[in-house]
Amino acid sequence: MTYVQQRSNDGRKDLRYPAAPEPLAVAVYDNHAHLDIVDGDEPLTLGEQLDRAQAVGIAGVVQSSGDIESSRWAVDAAASDPRVLAAVAIHPNDAPTYADEGRLDEAIAVIDELAAHPRTRAVGETGLDFFRTEPERRGPQHASFEAHIAIAKRHGIAMQIHDRDAHDAVLETLTRVGAPETTVFHCFSGDDAMARVCADAGYYLSFAGNVTFKNAQNLRDALKVTPLDRILVETDAPFLTPVPLRGRPNAPYLVSITVRFMAAELDLEVDELCARIAANTQRVYGSFEG
Repeated sequence: MTYVQQRSNDGRKDLRYPAAPEPLAVAVYDNHAHLDIVDGDEPLTLGEQLDRAQAVGIAGVVQSSGDIESSRWAVDAAASDPRVLAAVAIHPNDAPTYADEGRLDEAIAVIDELAAHPRTRAVGETGLDFFRTEPERRGPQHASFEAHIAIAKRHGIAMQIHDRDAHDAVLETLTRVGAPETTVFHCFSGDDAMARVCADAGYYLSFAGNVTFKNAQNLRDALKVTPLDRILVETDAPFLTPVPLRGRPNAPYLVSITVRFMAAELDLEVDELCARIAANTQRVYGSFEG
């Protein structure tokens, strides 16, 4: 099994993987990562990523996808190691490209097929992104999002939402079409008002390393109003490395930094928050061993 893409050096100066943080006493899960993307001066294999994570109390990783190739890789990874579950999807920023090539329906059909695999536990990441996609090219995003919602419902699995600068449109779509029974806002990017709306609707909010960023008070406000039984944690690795390691390669073993920060913001013991997050993750995705 080979990696499918290389992350470009975007001007970062230190591309070494950071030292391992203090292990967590109560294990948690990284519910959204992209381990198919090679990063750093000394890229880690899938096994090395998982071993590092397990050594510091990260019991498993949900490998998320954005196109046909990465979705197939996610399923293969999940089939090869019990510490991995797969999420498969066409990313909203890729949907217009597939449409331009006349392959969007074909791509969605592949996702539907991969969603039937027993180690696939989510459709994701799907949703809407109005930051990178111009208004005239958003039609395929909407069509793809609604098709992915239908896939998640058909297979009875969770859905991971990518929502960038599209809060109102995402929420409107979920209300109009009807959300899957289990819906996760990956890398939640709204504020406390939106967090309340999502919690009231029964959605899960997943917080990534950017909750630690100085300019992300909206995320900290959202975290504080989110019910404990709706909180998840993720890395979105290799992106969004938490402070004080921002700019370095991110990986699941660094989840513990974000969890400790979240616990401090919530005025909770780290072990209590970890136990809550672990229970939430298993409720959303099922057992990693099953």
